[in-house]
Amino acid sequence: MNTVDNDPKPPPVGGVLWSLAGDIRMLLTLPAALTMQVAHPAVGAGVDEHSVFRTDPWGRGERSLTSLQLWVYGGEGAAAEGRRLRRLHKTIQGTDAHGRRYHALTPAYYAWVHATGYPVFRHAQQYLGRPFTEAQERQLYAEWLQVGRVLGIHDRDMPQSVEEFWPYYRKVLDNECEATVVVRELLAPDQPVPAPDRGPRWLRLLLRAAWPWLCPRFTRVRRFLTIGLMPPDAREALGLEWTDAEERRLRRFGRVVRAVVPALPERLRFMPLACRARRTARG
Repeated sequence: MNTVDNDPKPPPVGGVLWSLAGDIRMLLTLPAALTMQVAHPAVGAGVDEHSVFRTDPWGRGERSLTSLQLWVYGGEGAAAEGRRLRRLHKTIQGTDAHGRRYHALTPAYYAWVHATGYPVFRHAQQYLGRPFTEAQERQLYAEWLQVGRVLGIHDRDMPQSVEEFWPYYRKVLDNECEATVVVRELLAPDQPVPAPDRGPRWLRLLLRAAWPWLCPRFTRVRRFLTIGLMPPDAREALGLEWTDAEERRLRRFGRVVRAVVPALPERLRFMPLACRARRTARG
């Protein structure tokens, strides 16, 4: 069993992920990554049968976001969070839509869930931030590999370079991914979503009162950003339409985000766990 001394370390302070993972723009990219994950029939079946994403989407999202933050900013707690996730997934198993048995910790399936982060980060950065240089893309991939180790994924189950990653990624997209039941639900513009139940009481009450009007608008925006911030080859693999007009809208939206978010003070630009880690690192 791992100890603190030989636990895999999180990505380095000051690296690409250090600035990327805690930025509030990360919130916009998570639906695209999640949708690509559940496009794998085994992952989609596990989420369909064992997740509370339908009944508690806000709580599940909050827990997933906190977990992701710990992988990068958790220090010695990063590997402990990785072990917690593996324990959580240990009993998740069943049969997918094609009648094939699956287990959540099957290396190929667990590695795919991790792998989706890199292409989504890379693609979304073209709209929401300053596009990465080739050196930054390589550094990002190296740091994302380190996140995989934090999650308990062996090097033999992850492509070890950018050059190895892209053939693996396209092979999974072309041969395994599809528009699963969960993909279709996440992208349905008329899918009902419970009113948000996080935040101050006054805000929850206000949102609950306005939710019948807000919900259909929220699901349409979620669909737009999910498909738009998904790499084009993933869209194609899932049969998702993306028009030139939608591309122009996304680029206009990105220009606003790039102008507004960097001008925010750190406590508003970065999520709380990231803010604390950044202050500690400076201290």
